[in-house]
Amino acid sequence: MYKLWEALKEARKYHWVELSHSLNNDSPYWAGIPEGSVELGTTCFDWGNEMLDCLIQTFKFPGQFGTHIDFPGHFIKDRELSENYGVRDLIFPLCVIDVTEKVKADPTYVATSADIREYEAKYGPIPDGAFVALRTDWSKKWPDMNALSGTDAEGGENFPGWSMDALTYIYEKRNAAANGHETLDTDASAEAAKAGDLACERYVLDKGKLQVEVLTNLDQVAPAGAVIIVSYPRIEGATGLPARVWAITE
Repeated sequence: MYKLWEALKEARKYHWVELSHSLNNDSPYWAGIPEGSVELGTTCFDWGNEMLDCLIQTFKFPGQFGTHIDFPGHFIKDRELSENYGVRDLIFPLCVIDVTEKVKADPTYVATSADIREYEAKYGPIPDGAFVALRTDWSKKWPDMNALSGTDAEGGENFPGWSMDALTYIYEKRNAAANGHETLDTDASAEAAKAGDLACERYVLDKGKLQVEVLTNLDQVAPAGAVIIVSYPRIEGATGLPARVWAITE
């Protein structure tokens, strides 16, 4: 009778996959963020209060905490922040680029446009406005910060990620709307070391695109044909925010 209700009934027949990590006071975050920046679930109004018998808590966290969305203003001064995006901007066709076997052989693997073309040869072109996620299975290391960072004996970081070559392909040849990954950073560690900067992340945000970092469960999503939804608290002026992200997949 009502088209959208019927569409929802149909959608519920598919597999709904949680793509966000659960967070608590022991969840890891970037070393540059000061200690004490995370305090989740602090009671500020307790049971038994004469005014009202209920529980209210406060939550303190950095914007870039756990699975989170980054807005252009995170890396580019005076650019778009959280309030610039509406709900229509947060649902996308999802393409999952699987490089897990290459990462098993080389934990510092750098995804290139060749990986994207290999994907397209099998599944067809990345659609306009897509969210392109890089699957590495790195999320299985959560919540071990040393494992996520690939910390070696000398304190160096070693992890896979995007290359500028791959990102320019998805954005300039395919007009993707956003990208995502399981690692803590956009740039593969080797790319960041070579550039002396997170140049790949800076490129994405300078183009006015969105990205979601620290995704999980991409191994449960079909490589093509799925839809991804990104949500976050409607806080103004944020350069990034923890996000609840899920996919609807066959």
